[in-house]
Amino acid sequence: MLNRRIFIKKSSLGATFFAIPSCAKLFFPDQFISKRPKLSERKFTSEAVENTIKTIKKSIADSELAWMFENCFPNTLDTTVKFYQKNNKPFTYVITGDIDAMWLRDSSAQVYPYLSLTNEDQKLKDLLKGVINKQTECVLLDPYANAFFDDATKISEWKDDVTEMKPGIHERKWEIDSLCYVMRLSYNYWKITQDSSIFDAEWKKAMLLILQTFKEQQRKDSKGPYKFQRSNGNPLDTQFAGGFGNPTKKIGLIHSMFRPSDDATFYPFLVSSNMFAVVSLRETAEIFCKILKDENSSNQFTNLAKEVDEAIQKYAVLNHPTAGKIYALEIDGFGNALFMDDANVPNLLSIPYLGYASKDDEIYKNTRRFSLSNANPWFSEGKFAEGIGGPHIGEHKIWPLGLIMQALTTDDDAEIISVLKMLKATHAGTGFIHESFDVDNPKDFTRSWFAWANTLFGELILHLHKTKPEILKKKF
Repeated sequence: MLNRRIFIKKSSLGATFFAIPSCAKLFFPDQFISKRPKLSERKFTSEAVENTIKTIKKSIADSELAWMFENCFPNTLDTTVKFYQKNNKPFTYVITGDIDAMWLRDSSAQVYPYLSLTNEDQKLKDLLKGVINKQTECVLLDPYANAFFDDATKISEWKDDVTEMKPGIHERKWEIDSLCYVMRLSYNYWKITQDSSIFDAEWKKAMLLILQTFKEQQRKDSKGPYKFQRSNGNPLDTQFAGGFGNPTKKIGLIHSMFRPSDDATFYPFLVSSNMFAVVSLRETAEIFCKILKDENSSNQFTNLAKEVDEAIQKYAVLNHPTAGKIYALEIDGFGNALFMDDANVPNLLSIPYLGYASKDDEIYKNTRRFSLSNANPWFSEGKFAEGIGGPHIGEHKIWPLGLIMQALTTDDDAEIISVLKMLKATHAGTGFIHESFDVDNPKDFTRSWFAWANTLFGELILHLHKTKPEILKKKF
């Protein structure tokens, strides 16, 4: 089993390849060769996805960017999915890439860009239904776990963590966003397909368990049932105070022991994830009202969203010495705050992407400027790129997830083009998007097979094809 944190795969290309990004074309022919698996080796094939690749490739003038899109967009389907039938329902197990485990967050994000194509392809639609059914099963097994196995007999490398590990669980880090991603996928699947058949008794039970878990982690009456500690010596992999995290003042926010990077929170009120919870709770309330006709439960989802939202606005908007009024990433309710942003989504940069606030919201605009500046301690600049990283990998490393989110949260053509140039200059000749790379040496990267980043890059190209096709007509 590979550790998500230490898995590093370096390119075999020499350092001279990266001396001048514009020289990359000297190393590649005009016709780039696909890096996709042979057709017979692909895990799943969708006619709608294949047609979309052909269509969009034709609209991309830059041959290297088109090549990257062809490699990345189908990567989840090509390499990470296991589709099967169980109990007369489709199930889809989605690994994250180089680790044979299904993260609730990653699996949602990996298939999310395919939602727009489901009405064109019944096979693809069934695959997405299978992901939702599998996630429902996972939530019902343990709402506090973040990653799962398809084989309950498989032994996790984290079996000795000081928490309640069950068969079928790979890792049990409590992250608010894991459950939010499950809710987001279900809601948007329904909105796009108008198929409400996924909202069966098991799904309803799972959503009510999510609601219960969020309320437990407000910790109004007790610390709740969850605690976590790990003895591998990495402080980002464990929690303070006997596994319950640093003390908080109970203000209505939901505690999250870990960030979407799988790093431990310092102050347990992770603001960006609470924002995600507000959006997801409201979306789920709509399903309970309109489809399940359960007004009582719908009101509970709505009321919790309102309480969390009000707490964010009251306690998480603070004055930064140089950036002004912005959202802090983490707070404790006592007045302490962590001013930084992390590249993993949900982060502060992603607020409009998640649907919490618009790109034109003044506090968001201030926060965005902070996130993308040297005022953010995890913003890095180097010879090949500048952007947001995070403590998960360390200093001088940028996460392409952050770069892609930067492009997805702006309407500025110049900024989008700048991001595309950086992504193109830093894939290290592989044609794929990585977890992170060194700002001065892109061949020093982590995770050669990271499907979330690949598919999110595909989502960006789809977004530009729809909203700013003129950008894709440029050569960089």
